[in-house]
Amino acid sequence: MQQKPIIGITVGDLNGIGPEVIIKAVADNRILDMCIPVIFGSTKLINFYKKSITDGNFSFNSTKDWNKIHPKQVNVFNCWEDEVNFTPGQLTEAGGKYAVQALQSAVDALKLGNIHGLVTAPIHKKNVQAANFPYSGHTPFLRHEFGTNNVVMLMVAENLRVAVLSEHVPVAEAAKHVTKENIVSALQTLNKSLQRDFGIDKPKIAVLGLNPHAGDEGLIGEEEIKVIKPAIQAAKDQGILALGPYSADAFFARHHFNQFDAVLAMYHDQGLIPFKSLATGNGTNFSAGLPIVRTSPDHGTAFDIAGQGKADAHSMLSAIYSCVDIIRQQEEHDYYRRDPLKKITSVILANAVDEKIEEEPDGL
Repeated sequence: MQQKPIIGITVGDLNGIGPEVIIKAVADNRILDMCIPVIFGSTKLINFYKKSITDGNFSFNSTKDWNKIHPKQVNVFNCWEDEVNFTPGQLTEAGGKYAVQALQSAVDALKLGNIHGLVTAPIHKKNVQAANFPYSGHTPFLRHEFGTNNVVMLMVAENLRVAVLSEHVPVAEAAKHVTKENIVSALQTLNKSLQRDFGIDKPKIAVLGLNPHAGDEGLIGEEEIKVIKPAIQAAKDQGILALGPYSADAFFARHHFNQFDAVLAMYHDQGLIPFKSLATGNGTNFSAGLPIVRTSPDHGTAFDIAGQGKADAHSMLSAIYSCVDIIRQQEEHDYYRRDPLKKITSVILANAVDEKIEEEPDGL
C-alpha cells in the first residue's frame, strides 16, 4: 500500500466519551500525515461534541459517498438520517442503537475494501444488546462477522503486550475457560500475531498461572499442573517459545515482563489491572487473529465525564497510531514472506549502514 491507509473510526456510545476523544485525537495534525481518518457517525453528533471542546481547531468533510472522501481532511461518514437526541452521561437506548449502526457501517466498509483498518470507540454492553446484536462486545461481533473463532484480546503499550485467555466473563466462570485446548489455541494466535503484526521473528511468551503463587505446586489449586503446564509443553512441541506458568503478582511486581515479547493472562482482570497500571493511559486494545486490523482505546464509555471536555484522548490517539503501524507491519511481513531473500538483503544493508555510522569520526 503506497498511499496512506484509510482508517475507519466508530463513534461508540453516543452519550459516552467516544465522540469527544475522537475529535481531540484526529485534530492532531500528525494523524493526517499518516492516514485518512473516516469517522462513522453523523455530522450532527460531531458538531454537538465539538462545542464542548474549547481548545483546538477542528474541521471535517461530511459525506455519504465513498467517492467524496477527502484525502487531506478528517471525514465524517453519515450512517443515519434520523433525528437523535444526544444526552451525554446517560445510558439510553438510542446511544446503543446508533453505536451499533455506526459499527455495522464500518464493518461493511471493511468488507468492501473502502477502509483498510478499524478503530472502535467504547460501547456499553447493556444498551447495545438487541436482536440484531446479541454480543457481549466488539470482539465477539467481529469474530462472527469475519468468520473466525481464534481471536485474542491483546493489550499493547510500546513494548508491553498482555493477552487474556478469557475476556468479558464473570470471575466465577473464568476458570472454566482455562483448558489445554484454549491455552494452546491462544498461544498459536498470539505467536502468529507477534510475528506478522509486530515483526518479532521468534517471540518469547510468558504464561501466567491461574491460582495465587501459580498454585504452589498443587497446594493452592491444580490447574497449573494438570492444565497449564501440559498446554505450554504442547505449544513448545509446535515450535512456540512459551514459558511458565508464572505467579501473576510477582511477575508484574518484579518487572519480569520486560524479558518477554508478550504475556498470556488467564482471565481479564489478571492481565488488565497490571497493564492499565503500567500503560498509564496510553494503552491500545488489539484484536489479534482477525483477518482485518482492529484496535480500540483501553478505556470505557466514562459516562461520568462525558460531554464536559475533560476526556483524555491519548489512548484513542495510540489506537489510531497502532492501527496504522500494524497495517504497515503486515504489508512488510507479507512482502518479505513472498521473497525471503529481500529481507536477508535488507538486513545486511541495514547492518552495513549502522557499521558505517559507528566508524564515522565524531564531528563529521
